[in-house]
Amino acid sequence: MASKEQISVFDILKIGIGPSSSHTLGPWRAVQKFMSELEKEASLSDVTSLEVTLYGSLAKTGKGHGTDKAIMLSLLGEEPETVDTESIDQKIQKIISDNSLSLKGKHVITFGPRSSIIFKKNEVLPFHPNGMTLAAHSVHGRIFEETYFSVGGGFVVKEGESLNAKDEVRLPFPCSRPQDLHDQCVAEELSIAELVWANEKTWRAPETINSGLLRIWHEMKSCVFRGCHSPGELPGGLHTIRRAPRLYQHLMGNVSHQNPDDLMKNLIKKDYSFQEVLKWVSCFAIAVNEENAAFGRVVTAPTNGAAGVIPAVLLYYLCFCRKSVDEKSVIRFLLICGEIGSFYKKGATISAAMGGCQAEIGVSSSMAAAALTECLGGSVKQTLMAAEIAMEHHLGLTCDPIGGLVQIPCIERNTMGAVKAITASHLALESDAKDAKVTLDNVINTMWETARDMNSKYKETSEGGLATNIPVSLPEC
Repeated sequence: MASKEQISVFDILKIGIGPSSSHTLGPWRAVQKFMSELEKEASLSDVTSLEVTLYGSLAKTGKGHGTDKAIMLSLLGEEPETVDTESIDQKIQKIISDNSLSLKGKHVITFGPRSSIIFKKNEVLPFHPNGMTLAAHSVHGRIFEETYFSVGGGFVVKEGESLNAKDEVRLPFPCSRPQDLHDQCVAEELSIAELVWANEKTWRAPETINSGLLRIWHEMKSCVFRGCHSPGELPGGLHTIRRAPRLYQHLMGNVSHQNPDDLMKNLIKKDYSFQEVLKWVSCFAIAVNEENAAFGRVVTAPTNGAAGVIPAVLLYYLCFCRKSVDEKSVIRFLLICGEIGSFYKKGATISAAMGGCQAEIGVSSSMAAAALTECLGGSVKQTLMAAEIAMEHHLGLTCDPIGGLVQIPCIERNTMGAVKAITASHLALESDAKDAKVTLDNVINTMWETARDMNSKYKETSEGGLATNIPVSLPEC
């Protein structure tokens, strides 16, 4: 049964850095919560050392996902939205060499990553596979301790708290499940985007919603552009060569662009074959997730591992379908994405540690399919049908990152998710949705049942699938 959790579009779409929303962004936010609560209980000047213990999936793939780096950056007081990504390695190396760090830039404590961050790979806390405990010490002993869980998409829950712990507001159109959305849209004669907009105004002023979504769009297109112009090898020890720059160069030839807007203008004014459009969609998705794997700035949508799907489909819509870049269309697209993503958060999971990759690529593909469908003129029923089709063909997708790195097969899966979203949209648009046998509610329930039945080794542990069939020896993992 779907929860009544109130989720904003801005909870589903968030700006941060790679490579993982649950293993990088989540722990980052958990440390921030801990520090805030610590300062209510004691003075930072009383702290002499700090210890972080990671459990389960966080421990098993934490190194490859940069969990330790996220913890240290957060302790320094850095923000994922604003941290200078070029300086991350330098900051981490300084902590290692000094065997200390400055809490929030205010107070120096003893902190050696190898001794202060403990990886308990064989111990899983009951509530969720992504558990972590933080403990602050003074000269007199332990002074404060809390346990947190990174539950997917950057969401964090403190031990003992409800998953739905959030300030309650009275939404004009509360929707716990897709059927609620459909019924209210039909009754009020609203599109999905219009209904979501009305709900969002409960939390934020209209101009704040617009500026926030356009900032997300700016980060998405900037990430694509950076990824297309950043050749070389991805970090982590797999020696994965970036493919987006080579594909981009092959598609563009000798034409160069100064910025993402310049690129889109060039794409819009030309006509492309089906094969060329397919290659561009793949290029967009790969570019984002190669940036994500390199600790670049991305938009969590709804996770970092699936960050390339929605930008790729949105660029497909603007450049190859609409043939113009219109801010209202971008806002509309992102509003729908956020709403569809919220249903998976409420009724199933967006955590690969809980549900495998179906909870990441599957959900992002479903979100993108719905947004594309309404933007192309689809009805509410067709839009929900597209979301259902996209997820239906991701059910059971496992999470098996080789070496615990969000590279293989994760980057390629984003291209597949984008293409499936486009296919699902066009199938729905050419269908009479009243004849559909499977609803989005059905598929979300099925996805959650599949997640619970899935063997844990296929849930972001790197203990099954490709992760165990490709022999690698990595220095970091």
